[in-house]
Amino acid sequence: MSAEGPPSAGVYRRVVLKISGEGFVHGGERGIAMDAVAHLAQQTSRAAQHGVQLAIVLGGGNILRGAQFTAGNASIHEATAHYMGMLATIMNGLALQDALEMLGCQTRLMTAIRTDGVAEPYIRRRARRHLEKGRIILLAAGTGSPFVTTDTAAAQRALELEADILLKATKVDGVFSDDPERNPHAMLYSELTYEDVRRQNLRVMDCEAITKCQQYQMPILVFNFRREGNIERAVRGERVGTLIRDKG
Repeated sequence: MSAEGPPSAGVYRRVVLKISGEGFVHGGERGIAMDAVAHLAQQTSRAAQHGVQLAIVLGGGNILRGAQFTAGNASIHEATAHYMGMLATIMNGLALQDALEMLGCQTRLMTAIRTDGVAEPYIRRRARRHLEKGRIILLAAGTGSPFVTTDTAAAQRALELEADILLKATKVDGVFSDDPERNPHAMLYSELTYEDVRRQNLRVMDCEAITKCQQYQMPILVFNFRREGNIERAVRGERVGTLIRDKG
């Protein structure tokens, strides 16, 4: 691990924020809880007011996970289950879009699969233009391909959109040496390298996402979005959570 701290405050021009499905529901529940969505919208709205260009990649595990349809004797094809998961992220996107627009934000929901009646298709140049005009873009349906996680989609979009950093919003304070919910003695890291993550088999993001970010030197910040104000602190480059990058 590097001894250096995260970048100084106010450095980010454009960020990609990955929000998993747990951001749309209360702990241990399923579906969409609109008060949870409203709280998420309030945090992201305040973050956008700092002038950062904000793209949000959406998960869908609060509605369904593809694995639940492929375990045991399930008869559904795994690729089909993944497409169902993509549709779940679009549902989350619609909910967050409405909540943000109620707060006066300009938004665009963009999807990697065609859903013309409710969202725009994701086109990189169009997405960049929306960001340049100060719109919050919500990116749903992953990459549009099965067998690819939304974490990997977030890494892909961060690279395509030339973001300064990939922000990974979680329900814990950052990356720990072990699961903090099961091991109260787990140590919270302030900074890690990509190789640290690999060597210790830390469950931050899937291996493909980490590989993409390492290959193109895309830093990752893992932080607790449930702590009030943390999304704002993250986009301002303040010390929060765990920063993942190469040394030097």
